[in-house]
Amino acid sequence: MSDHVSEPVTRNSEASRYEVQVDGNLAGVVEYDEHDGRIDMTHTEVFGDFRGSGIGETLAGGAIIDAVDRGLTIVPSCPFIESYLRKHPIAGANIEWPKGD
Repeated sequence: MSDHVSEPVTRNSEASRYEVQVDGNLAGVVEYDEHDGRIDMTHTEVFGDFRGSGIGETLAGGAIIDAVDRGLTIVPSCPFIESYLRKHPIAGANIEWPKGD
């Protein structure tokens, strides 16, 4: 397996997910629900041999930047996305933190 991300993070609106490819293979996704100016990032998954290669961080960062660029409020329901946002503040991000924070 190569650790080379061959394509940028892309938004697949039909499937309601962000995707990243490595050497032409789907390496991971961030699933989301988008409505009323909000994007609830619900689940992040990196597949098989791609785990532990940094793909998750690449994917999270790309998804968040796209949401910020589109002016959406980010709801980090996924623990991975929440952790990423806490460790890597993104300028201009409007975040609706989970209850209890």
